[in-house]
Amino acid sequence: MKKNTHTISFVCATTLLLFSIACSNNAKTEQSATPTFTLQDADTVMFNSFVDCNMAEAWIGDTFRIFPGKYGEDTVWGAAKELMFADGRNAPEAFATTAAGFSRPNLPEVAPIGQPGFHGAMWFETVYQSDDDPSGKTLYAVYHNENYPQNLPYDTGTGQGYIDHLWPQGLRGPASAAAVCRIGIVKSEDGGRNWVNKGLFIEDLQSRMILKPYNTSNTFAGGVGDPSAVRSGDYLYLFFGEYSYPLPYDSATYKKQTEWSGQCISVARIAIKDLDDPQGKAQRWNGNSFSAAWNGTGKPIASLQIAVDSGGSAASSPEGGFHWGPSVSWNNYLNCWVMLMGKVTGSSWAGSSIYISFNWNKDLSTGNNAQQWSTPRLLLDRPGYYLWYPSLQPLDTEEDIRNKYTCMNLGKRARLYVKFIKPDKSIYASAHIIDFQK
Repeated sequence: MKKNTHTISFVCATTLLLFSIACSNNAKTEQSATPTFTLQDADTVMFNSFVDCNMAEAWIGDTFRIFPGKYGEDTVWGAAKELMFADGRNAPEAFATTAAGFSRPNLPEVAPIGQPGFHGAMWFETVYQSDDDPSGKTLYAVYHNENYPQNLPYDTGTGQGYIDHLWPQGLRGPASAAAVCRIGIVKSEDGGRNWVNKGLFIEDLQSRMILKPYNTSNTFAGGVGDPSAVRSGDYLYLFFGEYSYPLPYDSATYKKQTEWSGQCISVARIAIKDLDDPQGKAQRWNGNSFSAAWNGTGKPIASLQIAVDSGGSAASSPEGGFHWGPSVSWNNYLNCWVMLMGKVTGSSWAGSSIYISFNWNKDLSTGNNAQQWSTPRLLLDRPGYYLWYPSLQPLDTEEDIRNKYTCMNLGKRARLYVKFIKPDKSIYASAHIIDFQK
C-alpha cells in the first residue's frame, strides 16, 4: 500500500509550488499546552530521489548517511531498485544530494515463492546504530515490508502468508490486490553498503485480515507498518500503524467499531540483544504490559486514537479517521519524546494534515510510560494535498553537527520534511523549520 508515486523532475513550476506552500502558512505558535512550538516559513529544500517512507539515517564517523527509497518485488507495482544511500558532512548536505549522487547498497535477494527468506518489497524506516561498535558501522535497519497472496501464498506449516479468497481491492483498481504490511530487520556491518536480512520484527496473520465485503479502503488488507523505532534502556521500541482486525475476522460478526478499537498507532519492543535473531522475540503492548506475542493482538495507544464521535473510524473504511505513520525523536532541549504523524481522512490514505504529540517519560520501560502521549495537536495543514511521512531533521548548525543529531535525536530547532502529493506529482520537501519553546 506504500503509494508508489515516483520521483519527478524538479522544474521551476515545482519550486513555485513549494514556495507558495511555505508562504501560505503564516508562522503559527501552539500555545495551548507545554511545550510550545512555532512553525516558521523557511527556504524550500526539495529532495532529489524517491521517498515513500520515513527517512532512515545515521552518522558513520563524520559522515551523515541517509537511506531513502524502495527495494524488492511488488505484485502490484513491479520490481524496484530505488532504495539507495547518500552522504554529506551534515544533514542538509546529504539531503541536497543530486539524483546522480546516490549509491545502491547490496540488499538481500528476494526468495522464490514458497521458499524461506525475504519476500516482497522493503522500505527502510529507521536505522539503529549499535553501541557495541565504536566505528559506528554496525547498523540495524527496521524495514516496512509488503506482500500479497500472489507472492506470499498461505503456508499451512508456518501459518504465514495469505489466502486469495474474498481479497480486497488494491490501489490500482479492481484487478489489483490490497497489500499486507509487516516489519522486519536487516543488518549491516560496513556502514550500510551491504545488508543481511535478520527476520521479522512483528506481523499480523491471515486470520486477522479484513476481507470483502467490508474492506473498501483500496489500501491494506491488514498488517502492521509505517514504523519508527527508538532505543530506551535495553530495548528498541517500535511505534507502528496497526491495520488489522483485533479478533479473528468473520464477515458474519464483523463490526466497524470493533475494528476501530484495535487500530491506530501502537507500540512493541524487542531487547537490543535479540536484534541479530529477532523473529518471535518482540512483544506488543497488550493494554497492561509488553506481553502480547510478536504476531498476536496488542492494544493501540489510546491517546492517539480519534474518538468515533470525533470522526474516528476503521482503517478498512473509505472515510479514514485515524492517525498513522509515526516519526519519533528524543528532544534534548525539551527533555521529552516528540512524535509526528499523519491523519487519514479519506480513501487511499487521503489526508492533508500533520500532527504532533509529546511524551515526557525518557524511560519507556516503566509501567505504561510508552503509552503516555499527549493528545495530538495540529502542526501543518495543506488542503488539496496528501501529506505523508513527516519527520524532523537536523540543521547544519555547529550544535547539531557537534552532537551528531539525527531524526531520532534533536535539539531546539529542526527542519520539517513532508511528502506533498497531488494526483499528477509528488514532492518530498521542506518548507518549514520548527522552533520549540519551554
